[in-house]
Amino acid sequence: MTNIAVAFPTLDDGKKIKNILSRSGFPVIAVCTTASQVLSTCSDWDGGILVSGYRFADMMYEDLRECLPSTVEMLMLSSPAHFDGSGPEGIVYLAMPLKVQELVGTLQMMIHAQARRGLRERSKGRSQKDQALIAQAKALLMERNSMTEAEAHRYIQKCSMDSGTNMAETAQMVMSLM
Repeated sequence: MTNIAVAFPTLDDGKKIKNILSRSGFPVIAVCTTASQVLSTCSDWDGGILVSGYRFADMMYEDLRECLPSTVEMLMLSSPAHFDGSGPEGIVYLAMPLKVQELVGTLQMMIHAQARRGLRERSKGRSQKDQALIAQAKALLMERNSMTEAEAHRYIQKCSMDSGTNMAETAQMVMSLM
């Protein structure tokens, strides 16, 4: 589940956006009215999305984006006059007034993109021990079953998906069975 916070300088605006998102099935963790509240809320997030206005009493959106963890993306809602399209990275912009479906669709797109990035980062994060175990299992499959390296990798990958275990656990099972 993706962490979602809403931040607007007026509490009523924040609550309206929160209600729209909640009715659309998005769990909103917090409604903030200042940038310091946002930073306090998002500081320990491993990933998430901030639905935000462009200006707060204590900070502008560009400065807030720089202070947020890199794993938190920003969906900024404001009039076209307040955003020229050349803002910092990690900000998706929607012009006000907006349609509910536009907001919901954009938020769903951002959530799916974060999930894909998270999967890629987790697969890159295999320990050397796990990588060695997978390599051994592939070598064993290649030797005993006359598979190519790609076929052995695909076999371990498919067994992993079918059994709901990670590739290192599946490689360990292959090693113990053979």
